[in-house]
Amino acid sequence: MPDFEFDLVVIGTGPGGEGAAMQAAKHGMKVGVVERMKMIGGACTHVGTIPSKALRYAIFRMMEVNRSQQFLDRGLFVDTPFPDLLKAAKGVVQKQVLLRAGFYERNDVPVIHGSAHFVDSNHVEVTDADGSRKMVRAKYFVIATGARPYRPASIDFSNPCVFDSDTILGLNRDVKSLIVYGAGVIGCEYASMFRNLNAKVTLINARDKLLEYLDDEIIDALSYHFREHGMLIKHKEEFEKVECTHDGVIVHLKSGKKLKADALLWAAGRTGNSDGMGLDKVGVEPDSRGNIPVNENLQTAAPHIYAVGDVIGPPALASAAYMQGRFASSHMLGNKDVAPVKNVPTGIYTSPEISSLGKTEKELTAEKVPYEVGHSLFRSLARAQITGQAVGMLKLLFHRETLELLGIHCFGQQASEIIHIGQAIMLQPPPHNTINYFVNTTFNYPTMAEAYRVAALNGLNRLF
Repeated sequence: MPDFEFDLVVIGTGPGGEGAAMQAAKHGMKVGVVERMKMIGGACTHVGTIPSKALRYAIFRMMEVNRSQQFLDRGLFVDTPFPDLLKAAKGVVQKQVLLRAGFYERNDVPVIHGSAHFVDSNHVEVTDADGSRKMVRAKYFVIATGARPYRPASIDFSNPCVFDSDTILGLNRDVKSLIVYGAGVIGCEYASMFRNLNAKVTLINARDKLLEYLDDEIIDALSYHFREHGMLIKHKEEFEKVECTHDGVIVHLKSGKKLKADALLWAAGRTGNSDGMGLDKVGVEPDSRGNIPVNENLQTAAPHIYAVGDVIGPPALASAAYMQGRFASSHMLGNKDVAPVKNVPTGIYTSPEISSLGKTEKELTAEKVPYEVGHSLFRSLARAQITGQAVGMLKLLFHRETLELLGIHCFGQQASEIIHIGQAIMLQPPPHNTINYFVNTTFNYPTMAEAYRVAALNGLNRLF
């Protein structure tokens, strides 16, 4: 006899697990969740999105003071140690845990702590840290176990000078120099943060460009901004070995170069948390990076077992994971009220931020779509001048004939917020998805939203 029996068991309480559990519970299913950590929220809440963005904001506030002329004129300068900046992040994490715990309590969803292991297609055994075991039976399962940083076996991550994106949030000292290996989203975000703390940052990228999937103009703007602020970027480089010394690390590159710094942040790739779950017992086989293959309905090879979030690979965004969880539960319920997850905007929290949605110029050119471009430079906006955040731009790509909005690309302060205005219009059915909306709508003044009107008019002026 099982210790617990549910309609649905969700494994993991990050955004994907939460979305699945809440959607199913609100539609009458008996739901239980399994969480191996002591507190709910998953990596997103404890070592990922929430603490890293809270840390970024703490750094941003310190920068605002130190770059403000009114404070400089009075000889005021703030130099907050890194561990103190982390305290702000920890405070936000605690609030998020309490908030999310309330969701499960109010919806009568019990949390069973421990690691889940499939025994057969309808049973998982949950082993807690103290060794106690519980058998849980369910009709459906949603695997939302997330991912962790990929760690090459040749690198000694126990060394106090070597970090990954999980452990960097435990850094208990200031560093004067940092090597970031891996120029994906996580690498670029942390490189940006530490450069804003005046550390000497070297960013090593195995590819030709930073974040190659972005629009080329945005990539160029980010690269220019990084270099303008003193960051050293090395493209098309791969590590050969990492040598730990008494006062830091030396990264040996295959090109023969040697780079030395106080610390190394390894940010090259992630691995899905699918190992040790007994997935072979249910006919589910993860790929070489631990990602679980799913179909368009987020079902694994076992149709009653779904997988969502980072454990299935890209886009590996908290926002997408939550919606994937909701969709998975709706699908098993036979409901049509939640659509498949599409048109997910990117949100990259470098300084300045980047956010984009839709096609890039390169993609539209390859597809031979007749398009035009509308720009709005933030330095020309009154709101950006008032706030002193004048670096950046909004770029709209639209069809020359129909004026349909095809792509939105934003670089600058609050880009991840600004993108949503364009997103709402882009996803409207024709003919309501054109840039005419921005021309014919009155925006508050002064606001950053005004950038849409400026960009739309700029684009229309290019037509002939």
